[in-house]
Amino acid sequence: MPEVMNLYDAKAQLSRLIDRATAGEDILIGRAGKPLVRLVPVEGLAPRTPGLLKGLAIPDELFDPLSEDEQALWE
Repeated sequence: MPEVMNLYDAKAQLSRLIDRATAGEDILIGRAGKPLVRLVPVEGLAPRTPGLLKGLAIPDELFDPLSEDEQALWE
């Protein structure tokens, strides 16, 4: 059984623990030496696909100034 990491210490080292878990290491986080949770990587994540929104048109009206009524709502 892997070592149980204290919750307080795990908060300070979360980024490193995530790296270790994604590398295949079994990470247990607990309180008072008793395991509470297991940190495991998510399986089946697809890598980002660049250009997913390619061709999306942004209307020119988006950049028009707000009317006085709309501006008043923000104040």
